[in-house]
Amino acid sequence: MNGQSGAALRTDEAGGGAPLWTPSPERAASSGMAAFRTFCEERTGSRFPDTPALHAWTLDDPAAFWEAVWDFFGVVGEKGERRLLDGDRMPGARFFPDAKLNYAENMLRPIEGVSDEADALVFRAEDEREDRWSWGRLRAEVSRLQQAMRAMGLQPGDRIAALLPNGPEAIAAMLATASVGAVWCSASPDFGPRGILDRFGQIEPRLLIACDGYFYAGKTLPIADKLAEVAASLPTLQRIVLVDMLGEAQSTAQRLGDKAATLDAFLVPHVPAPLGFERLPFDQPLFILFSSGTTGAPKCIVHRAGGVLLQHLKEHGLHADVRPGDRLFYFTTLGWMMWNWLASGLGRGATLLLFDGSPFHPKPDVLFDYAQAERMTHFGTSAKYIDAAKKAGLHPAETHDLASLRAMLSTGSPLAPESFAYVYKGVKSDLHLASISGGTDIVSCFVLGDPTRPVRKGEIQGPGLGLAVEVWSEEGRRASVGEKGELVCAKPFPVMPLGFWNDPDGAKYRAAYFERFDNVWCHGDFAEETSQGGLVIHGRSDAVLNPGGVRIGTAEIYAQVEPVPEVAEALAIGQDWQGDVRVVLFVRLAGGAVLDAELEKTIRARIRQGASPRHVPAKIVAVSDIPRTKSGKITELAVRDVVHGRAVKNKEALANPDALDLYRDLAALAD
Repeated sequence: MNGQSGAALRTDEAGGGAPLWTPSPERAASSGMAAFRTFCEERTGSRFPDTPALHAWTLDDPAAFWEAVWDFFGVVGEKGERRLLDGDRMPGARFFPDAKLNYAENMLRPIEGVSDEADALVFRAEDEREDRWSWGRLRAEVSRLQQAMRAMGLQPGDRIAALLPNGPEAIAAMLATASVGAVWCSASPDFGPRGILDRFGQIEPRLLIACDGYFYAGKTLPIADKLAEVAASLPTLQRIVLVDMLGEAQSTAQRLGDKAATLDAFLVPHVPAPLGFERLPFDQPLFILFSSGTTGAPKCIVHRAGGVLLQHLKEHGLHADVRPGDRLFYFTTLGWMMWNWLASGLGRGATLLLFDGSPFHPKPDVLFDYAQAERMTHFGTSAKYIDAAKKAGLHPAETHDLASLRAMLSTGSPLAPESFAYVYKGVKSDLHLASISGGTDIVSCFVLGDPTRPVRKGEIQGPGLGLAVEVWSEEGRRASVGEKGELVCAKPFPVMPLGFWNDPDGAKYRAAYFERFDNVWCHGDFAEETSQGGLVIHGRSDAVLNPGGVRIGTAEIYAQVEPVPEVAEALAIGQDWQGDVRVVLFVRLAGGAVLDAELEKTIRARIRQGASPRHVPAKIVAVSDIPRTKSGKITELAVRDVVHGRAVKNKEALANPDALDLYRDLAALAD
């Protein structure tokens, strides 16, 4: 899972204590969740006093629930007669098998209260470039792109690949792709040639839309050489379209040959016209997303248009309480599923606040500057960013006007309890902090926020409506409250992937999610349920440590170590050792800090007291860098392979592959 989030606590602490935030009765009653609950009560004649009661009904009658989502959000399309076929099969269940719809049509439809002149997209780049597109301009640019795509003969099911920064052109190109029924696949321009080809080479795109370069941390980074290598290795490409970021699009296009053109040249024959949308089956492929690929070639995960549309409308409108006219931000790149999730905010009539570059350049609070300037209502980021802001001493509650900010969303890695406290003390005391967890596998969330219920330190508020999320023991029974186990979804849901690309019999797809427990989705997260109905994620199951046969989530260790001022970040693995497994902890130290006996003693004491004696590492090793994926997640599995002398199968998936060399010398681990 690439969107994992949560918080690690001792079992007796999870959900304990007074809430950090409780919505006022007025705020809860005005939320989308409350309105939807009333909508369902009127439809069913039943009473749902709270979200847990509503959630129970969504599992008892999934066909009625997902139809209610369709109707509540006014989905544009033909619903058809049937709602659910083979509803007891995973995989195999089919939602709305007779429906016809188009994702882009639902993103670009007029929404009451949102005018053509209102902001649809606002863009800010690290190099201080800014852009602002109205809804009218967005529809016009999508129209021109749609015409250009049809002119080159693109058909439903064709793949369009993008290598772009998180700017307006990327959103418009994705919507145009969806409008003609083609399949969108994207990556970040910081990927290396091998990483790009490992992804796009599998899906054989006809069109590549790319930038001429990008900016990051004060550096200007042209990618003409990279594009030349990639283009030469993608024989299915018929066109390459260059978006000008550095002023080099024209020269880059000339270098790439007759297939290449600038975006302006690609669009010049076409003027804005009324949009036309291909309404296709509910299961029409919409996106192909790629797994991180750190243990082999990336999996190409195919997502269906109808499932993504309904799931994202539900998550934005109910769980995140995004309303027409809201201003929604998520710090992401096109290489992370949160970009696809962010884009769907258009379906709620929200303005998307886009940012590209380093979140700490040229100063640490650039994102809070953005939040203030654009009256941000929803601030989405990673747990690592929140921790970094805390360690940098940022206190935007004192330095910025965040009166408009209603919600802060965190994902990417487990959100530590101390980070919950920091947000309410240092950012804003009356916002809804929602730790969310799901991933690339479902391009959405399994567990996430609820604007009608309290937020407790270290706890995700609950499961998504319509999702039978449970924690199971290794033996396949539902775990007790506070007992750790595997996060599963026990019933079908419409945003399950269609499958993997080039997996004709579905064997790889079934092996990835359904082999552990028959007919049950096993997500690969190590988790526990709390007495409050919330969830705690303790890390990835494949990274779980097993000293003495006891399963320990790595997030439980990080939650204790990373608040230590001298520690910038940490990574823990289990090392095979003398017939057992021992815990080895790597720490990247803050500037000027030294790993001496006193600091080791402090780290061990915090882990022993905050987690348990079993969590205490046998070895603590200082390193200058910690390897992470392109989307910013640390990669325990790659480090574990290096420490054990095994080859790392796909270094191109890493943002900093050279960091692995720091772990090859086992002298420090040999005693």
